[in-house]
Amino acid sequence: MMSNLKSLRATIRASHLAPQETIIADLIDKSAFSEQTRKKISTRAEQWITHIRKTAKLSLMEVFLEEYGLSTQEGLALMCLAESLLRVPDADTIDALIADKITSAHWKKHLGQSNSTLVNASTWGLILTSRVLANDTKASPQAILRKAIRRLGEPVIRAAIAHAMKELGTQFVLGQTIDEAMQKAKATLESQGYTYSYDMLGEAALTQTDADAYFEKYKEAILAINKKSDKNNPRFNPGISIKLSALHPRYAYTQKRRVMRELVARVSQLAYLAAQGNIGLNIDAEEAARLELSLDVIEAVLADTKLKQWEGFGVVVQAYGKRAYLVIDWLYALASRYERKIMVRLVKGAYWDTEIKLAQEQGCKDFPVFSSKPATDISYMCCVKSLLQKTDKIYPQFATHNAHTMACVLEICQDTQAFEFQCLHGMGGALHAYVKQSAHTACRAYAPVGMHRDLLAYLVRRLLENGANSSFVNQITDTNIPSANIAEDPFVTYAKQSTSPAFIALPPALFAPQRRNAKGWDVNNPTDCQAIEQARQPFKTYQWQAKPTRQAPPQNNAKNSREENPALAIYNPANFSDCVGFVTQSTPEDIELALMSAQTWGATSVQNRADCLNKAADIYEENFGEIFALLCREAGKTLADAIGELREAVDFLRYYAAESLKHPKAKPQGYFTCISPWNFPLAIFTGQIAAAL
Repeated sequence: MMSNLKSLRATIRASHLAPQETIIADLIDKSAFSEQTRKKISTRAEQWITHIRKTAKLSLMEVFLEEYGLSTQEGLALMCLAESLLRVPDADTIDALIADKITSAHWKKHLGQSNSTLVNASTWGLILTSRVLANDTKASPQAILRKAIRRLGEPVIRAAIAHAMKELGTQFVLGQTIDEAMQKAKATLESQGYTYSYDMLGEAALTQTDADAYFEKYKEAILAINKKSDKNNPRFNPGISIKLSALHPRYAYTQKRRVMRELVARVSQLAYLAAQGNIGLNIDAEEAARLELSLDVIEAVLADTKLKQWEGFGVVVQAYGKRAYLVIDWLYALASRYERKIMVRLVKGAYWDTEIKLAQEQGCKDFPVFSSKPATDISYMCCVKSLLQKTDKIYPQFATHNAHTMACVLEICQDTQAFEFQCLHGMGGALHAYVKQSAHTACRAYAPVGMHRDLLAYLVRRLLENGANSSFVNQITDTNIPSANIAEDPFVTYAKQSTSPAFIALPPALFAPQRRNAKGWDVNNPTDCQAIEQARQPFKTYQWQAKPTRQAPPQNNAKNSREENPALAIYNPANFSDCVGFVTQSTPEDIELALMSAQTWGATSVQNRADCLNKAADIYEENFGEIFALLCREAGKTLADAIGELREAVDFLRYYAAESLKHPKAKPQGYFTCISPWNFPLAIFTGQIAAAL
């Protein structure tokens, strides 16, 4: 069994950045959904959508997204405003930001368009704010009055906008404290047979103080939930979700030894408390880069024999990740190895935009997530089938607001006691209420809990996740989209899309056709880390010799003799016992000789110059091991910083090569010299010299 766990982990790593078409083909082969079954799923989903559109009352947030979705200029302005307010440092910047976002949009066209009085009232407020803040260049009495109102009204407008963002956020947040949240839960959905999973709002800990505060907050919440839990099975009690990144300030693969020593102990303490109350404790899924380390932590905690009788340990799996199906296989093997019963919450994933942009920025060979919605939906369906075949060790929790996805679950499994659905507090309530009543399914509401200062980051993720054009929550409110289109079989949709050109450039082709993106290395990927360490190994104790390429003969004058200019030993600033090498400084005569020997590239064609720069970029990447070793030892850089510097240098070379080809008649501009700076000794030196050439 242990060897099976290891082989599964190796397969998971290999799938991290595998081509989407390869992963999807494998999933289709494994899941074996028949065409007949898929048609039944779509038919059921279409019937639900039609019924809900006729009978259901949408939540305030769903009505708001209907009017101000992310396909509108105004919706984007509000989303940008909400996200930006997270890090605005002062009142003046807040005023400028609000003025920029509010005055640049066309609010008037939304007036009276919504069925919600509150949404229409909000639109009126945005119109008035826009007019007050507008900078009128005409010196009319109205303009003067408007400017006066602007000066007097900015603090009021600032407070109003901040309050509006908070009100928007409270549609997603159940309470500011766990006690307040549980009281509201009891008065609302719990009375209708729902259970709850509470998420204590907060992002990754940046300091140990942050981590300590989050730990105490989690502990207090678990103790409070325990008092209200009286069922003998975690399935029927409320639960809690925790973020591993909130519990450790250095939660990264490069800090694995420290994380395993410190974080595992903390998570275990919280698990012991949850086990005492027989409640569920879910390890939340985060960015794709954190998956490998999270699996190590999960295995270490689950292996604890003190937790053997507890069935409330849960793990969240993101279906938009290419490794999701394999992670479920690994979790099942893990539960079997340690004779446990666990919970698995299957979600679509909330960091899609971030994952796509990070992969492009970091020069990965592919994306860690699927780049199209149909591919993600196929992945979710295949994961559903896999989980429902593993209910002897896993209690599946299907978190979705998508009618097609929910129809898929009920088509595969008629035993509604074998799983539960989950919904976000404030979202998709009509669909879940209808399915719960008609199919007698269990449903748990995922309810964020926290202060207003913590909710904006969460709000932005929810807006991005549910406000996009392709979102089910967004589409169900738009009656211009036929129900059959929303319920379309993703296998069919994916087959249609696969014949079209990809609309998102893969990371290596980000700047195509002009140039190739610099190659990236993932410090959170064990395979990449192993390759880097292997390449750096020959240079762990190597001592470099730096001296003028051509040296002038020593002068008779003793003052200028080379004996007066000895080599300087250079030491690692992070380890003073590590001598990196020796530097022989240039004499004035050496410099004079270099200037006399220098030759311009004037006689070299632009194409040859570009080829030379591109060849240099290739050589940089081929020698990454020596370059990383030198950067880390001489400059004291972290591995991530060394990777960033090499990639920047490569980008400079390829950028200037591409730019030069746009100007075939351009000539080199004479002679240049560059003094390599201490902070970016490779990248800035390379960039300046490449530009000159």
